[in-house]
Amino acid sequence: MTTGAGMQGVHARAPGKINVFLKVGQVMDDGYHDVATAYQAVSLHEDVFAYEASDFSVTLSGSIDTIDVPTDGSNLAIKAARALARKTGYRGGVRLEIEKHVPVAGGMGGGSADAAATLLACDALWGTECSREELLAIAAKLGADVPFAFTGGTAVGTGRGDQLSPALATGHFQWVLAFAEFGMSTPKVYSELDRHRERHAQDIFPTPAQPTVDANVLQALRSGDPRLLAESLHNDLQAAALHLAPGLTNVLELGEENGALAGIVSGSGPTVAFLAADVDAALELQVALSAARVTVARATGPVHGARLIHD
Repeated sequence: MTTGAGMQGVHARAPGKINVFLKVGQVMDDGYHDVATAYQAVSLHEDVFAYEASDFSVTLSGSIDTIDVPTDGSNLAIKAARALARKTGYRGGVRLEIEKHVPVAGGMGGGSADAAATLLACDALWGTECSREELLAIAAKLGADVPFAFTGGTAVGTGRGDQLSPALATGHFQWVLAFAEFGMSTPKVYSELDRHRERHAQDIFPTPAQPTVDANVLQALRSGDPRLLAESLHNDLQAAALHLAPGLTNVLELGEENGALAGIVSGSGPTVAFLAADVDAALELQVALSAARVTVARATGPVHGARLIHD
């Protein structure tokens, strides 16, 4: 891609994600919760275009409202570019143009996808030639979900969610994603979970000492059977998200009444991910939810992680 001035740019793309399983443990010394999650990258992407510049800047466009996304140094893509420049000693800057299609503060890792794509784009633009391992190490310092946006596919995440192990998935799963008109703060949802557990007896909602991903989830992913996966979907953060945003309960019920095999709040929410039996069922569900004035998109998973696009 080129700008109007003819300057060459680099185009990179990274996917959003769904946590098909998320177990939350205790708070660790670094302030993050110990988690065990099964990620699936889905075909809702963020596109990052990087151009040579003397400073660091970002502009935003796309199919979603970006009014709440910062464009200053607190933007995760800017942080990613600066981190790569520091790591490699690169003295220039970058002008980033991001086309966003993953909901903002929606529990699908849109900001993480921006950061992962930016690392790949800037490395190519600047010719810094970092290894995959070096880029992943930078990604892990930027945020818990950034390494997965970089690798994509299906994976188990432990620790903060950034210690990844590939998980085998066969076939493709059909998802219908219901978007909210608001975002949710991930730290607030985790804090609400902590309060939720404190409000109830520990023997009713115990905090797992060492969270693990259920073997049934991994078997369902391996089999490629959406019905098996529907039975195994789980998110410890869902109760907290529903407490903060009770209207999501109606969305979950609406989807399941209209043919979804199961619905789950994705990550910290508020996006609700519905698993459909096949493409036809996903189309029918998309139409039904749209008729009920729910903003929806269809997606498939798993898909590749961050990659360069040669336009």
